[in-house]
Amino acid sequence: MEHIQLSANEWKLMELLWKKEPQTITQLTAGIRPLYGWTKHTVITMLNRLEAKGAVAYREGERARLYSTCIPRGRAAMEETETLLDRVYGGSLGLLVNAFVQQKGITEEERDSLLALLNEAPVRKQED
Repeated sequence: MEHIQLSANEWKLMELLWKKEPQTITQLTAGIRPLYGWTKHTVITMLNRLEAKGAVAYREGERARLYSTCIPRGRAAMEETETLLDRVYGGSLGLLVNAFVQQKGITEEERDSLLALLNEAPVRKQED
């Protein structure tokens, strides 16, 4: 499957659809206008971009198009994370985690959770 890269604004619209789908343009506009001030025309533009990327699709409803996502949120988040990891940290998960822990700190609960996850994680061979 092809990687779909979403812009920050596309994420905003996708979040509304992941929470409840399908939705019409009117419903999406009503949901996003209070948050970001977007007009119906902005929503239509964003939906057209998302449709061209293969992130959303629509079916004809009784009175309006009903838009739904074509990719699960988890897949989109993982692809975004992998892009960030490769672009900013050269693919090093250790550098990413270190940067976040050094910058933000970590609670004891988060540390325990991460340690448990790391202890169960499959180990891959190091690449040359």
